[in-house]
Amino acid sequence: MRIAAARERKHDERRVAIVPDTVGRLSRLGVEVVLEHGAGAAAGFSDAAYAEQGATLTDLAALAPDLLLAIGPPPGEVLDTVRPGGLVVGLLGLATDDAILEAVAKRGLGAIALELLPRTSRAQSMDVLSSQASLAGYKAVLVGANLLGRIMPLQMTAAGTLTPAQVLVLGAGVAGLQAIATARRLGARVEAFDVRRAAREEVESLGARFLEVPLDAAEGEGGYAAAQSEEYLERQRALLAERVAEADLVVTTAQIPFRQAPRLVSGAMVEAMRPGAVVVDLAADTGGNVEGSRPGEIVETNGVRIVGASNLAAELPTHASQTFARNLANLVELMVTDGELHLDDELVRATLVVDGGEIRWSRPA
Repeated sequence: MRIAAARERKHDERRVAIVPDTVGRLSRLGVEVVLEHGAGAAAGFSDAAYAEQGATLTDLAALAPDLLLAIGPPPGEVLDTVRPGGLVVGLLGLATDDAILEAVAKRGLGAIALELLPRTSRAQSMDVLSSQASLAGYKAVLVGANLLGRIMPLQMTAAGTLTPAQVLVLGAGVAGLQAIATARRLGARVEAFDVRRAAREEVESLGARFLEVPLDAAEGEGGYAAAQSEEYLERQRALLAERVAEADLVVTTAQIPFRQAPRLVSGAMVEAMRPGAVVVDLAADTGGNVEGSRPGEIVETNGVRIVGASNLAAELPTHASQTFARNLANLVELMVTDGELHLDDELVRATLVVDGGEIRWSRPA
């Protein structure tokens, strides 16, 4: 059996699905580990580093994997290298586009969508969404701080006192909590909002102030926020309008699986912000939490810059690849025994969207 990873073809993708320190773990499962030449170069991993760990380096056409590990949905030229009956594992982007399923099925392959992994304690070590979201939350604050025309911490100088920046984080999931922690480490004053009241303790444990709307909030499946009533949304908008206007940096992270991201910051809220303020929208790829944000672009409105953050984890490719590859290795260890593939584990079955050329997943209503 052969497990392989190819160089990611997406223009802004620098991560790789296998890193040198997971080659040994995979090899011990009784398989051959193969990588395309240069697969890890953009993440700082040389072909020599892979070869030292026992991996085989080859051209794309000669990969011939039984199990292809990928970051995002592989293009046709990569899928064509997979052996008949083989399996593709990666983040398949099903939230926005499920065309990859037809591409896999027509080749008679199988596919595992990592974004469907259940949010359970047993699956935590395999949860690529969480590991990558944490890095994105960290990077979002650095991007915002770099664009601000002021420093983040309080500073006492001979010329007087420089007050700390005011940071507002919307959404206290994995990305939001890491954004809070990063902003606090940089010395900013931080406020955070989440519809899940259970998030209050985590927010306050990081030294941030938790903003709360006085109305019962609901939590959806898997720890995500659920859609809210119009009454709640009106109260939410009033609170957020006040706090957004006072913020120097706003980081938005709120997303609902397989639905458009909730609109939290309106154009009117942005107009009320001080010139020089920055908004970083981590939900830009799924519709955006911020009115006017565009994926991969920086839009300026009345002196306020809106960053449509797209694939921020890929801007930290070394650590992003390490965590992603370790998550994958944990999952593969459930699937491969003595060089043979087994797909009967409940976590594997929950993510198996194409099986033997048959699509077995449909978009939730």
